[in-house]
This record gives sequence, C-alpha cells and structure tokens, in this order.
Amino acid sequence: MIARGQALLAALQAVPFGDRDAWIDAQLGIEPPPADAADLPRDAVPYLPCPVDDIVAMVRDAPLRAGDVLVDLGSGLGRVAIIAHLLSGVRAVGVEIQQHLVERSQRHIAALGLAAAITIVHGNAADVAVDGSVYFLYAPCNGELLARVVERLAAVARRRSIVVCTVGLELHAPWLVARPTSSVALAVYDAGACYRARP
Repeated sequence: MIARGQALLAALQAVPFGDRDAWIDAQLGIEPPPADAADLPRDAVPYLPCPVDDIVAMVRDAPLRAGDVLVDLGSGLGRVAIIAHLLSGVRAVGVEIQQHLVERSQRHIAALGLAAAITIVHGNAADVAVDGSVYFLYAPCNGELLARVVERLAAVARRRSIVVCTVGLELHAPWLVARPTSSVALAVYDAGACYRARP
C-alpha cells in the first residue's frame, strides 16, 4: 500500500535530502527513463525528472487542493502527477510529446491503481487543450514552442482563474502575477482577471 498525504510527506522528509529522489522512485516503482525519441520537435526539451522536493514545494505553495485539476505540461513518466495526487488528492492530467513515455506512464499509473485520478495524454503542450485550475511546467520546452505554450495558458486565463507553477523557469507576461514561494527553484503565478486568493 502506497502512503498518502501527511504520512507520505513525513516518510519522504525522514530520508536524507540527497537520497529523496531515488527513495520516492523506489517507493513508486518508477524505473530510470528510457532514451528520448530521436524526432523531438524543435525547442522541445529531452525528458528530465523534476526533483521531488520541488514537487512537494509546488503542492504546498500552489496550494493544491483535492478539488483542483493539475495539468503537468511535459509529464514524462507521470512522476509529478503521481506524487501530487498522493500528497493532495488532486486529479491530474499529464501532457507528454513522447509516445513511449506516455505508454510507459499509463502502464505504471494503472499498476499503482491510480488510473481513475491521473490521465496522461500524448500531444504537444502547445496544441493540446486541457482545462485545469493549476498548471505545472518543469522546463518542458523553450523558444517559439514555449511562447506557444504560454499563449495557450493565457487563453485559459482569459476564461477562468488559474495558477501557473514552474520549476527552473521564469515566465514574463503582464497577465501573470508572481508571488513568493518556499523554494528558490519554484515560481508560482496567479492568472486570470479575478484570480482566487490562495492562503
């Protein structure tokens, strides 16, 4: 049985900092990622797992609530979606451009019994329309492709209030309102004309 919520967080924090990523992957049965596809489009970034402490910071600082829908743009093996769901109960959707990573993450999520709460779809984050309340980006792309992703997020923010979280990536747009975070690597932005205040 996989620990959840505060029990998982306490177990994770009891592990030495430098060992936490390997520990969580072992707990979840996540194996090292396969090689990236040879035909990644221009400006797409090869798969690199987000550090677990930054995922925890995102869950805390967003903050994620059980009623939210988290959209992970560039979801790789589904690690962010899985950990965020286990910690907060949030429903999650991942968008991943590499088909073999999508298939592997779908199999893994099903094996963990989490398919009712987590969906991974194959597609380009700049093209796939997924409506969520919190969006997460761990540097999935850059250049023109990133500009298209940001424009898609802006279109969502014109319809509803959202929170955009990034790790290792700062976004600069007049419709994004940055707020303080607990992690140097994490940025959190409120967006939408009447974004909801989060404690």
